[in-house]
Amino acid sequence: MQKSWKRLAIDTATKYVYLSLVLNDKEVDSVYEEGLNNHSVTIIPHLVRMLERQQWKLTDINEVIVGVGPGSYTGVRIAVTIAKMIGYLNNIKINRISSIALIASSVSSGTVLSCIDARRGNAFLGLFENTKTKLTRKTQDSLINIESYLTDLEVKPIVTYEGRPNIEKIIHSDLLEVVSDPTALIPNYMQITEAERNKCLR
Repeated sequence: MQKSWKRLAIDTATKYVYLSLVLNDKEVDSVYEEGLNNHSVTIIPHLVRMLERQQWKLTDINEVIVGVGPGSYTGVRIAVTIAKMIGYLNNIKINRISSIALIASSVSSGTVLSCIDARRGNAFLGLFENTKTKLTRKTQDSLINIESYLTDLEVKPIVTYEGRPNIEKIIHSDLLEVVSDPTALIPNYMQITEAERNKCLR
């Protein structure tokens, strides 16, 4: 009989690297650290130290929750690649979650407009209703001019661009999507890269 359920949460879509270990819906360890475009260098050592602190082995984990973006093109791929490797090699369940939703969960309550800067006045964003225990999506994630979006919005939300995710709230919300095939897990880029855009203009 399964005595406990152990989860690992990962997100690298923003300038922060986020890792969390969750035991039976309770976060027991986490890292939320601003990086210098070096998530690929710091994330594995952080994960190893967390597992050691909790005396967990990678094979003890029952489920991985991964932020799939949108966000930094390179950053999003780091978390997704790690989740795919852990899930595939150890036959571990994977759930995907919007990185925008993870940011929204950091706000304690209220209507929240969660944003990730996409440059040139644009943002990846999503609108959520937030309580102390649950997060409800009000709009799908989109890439749009932030000023125009706020002008057209009927409500005045709390606008946030960063914040330590509340993984316990995410777990109790209806926002996780099961990944049936880890090898098919892909990031949600939501826009082409600068190099691809320049190539199209040639």
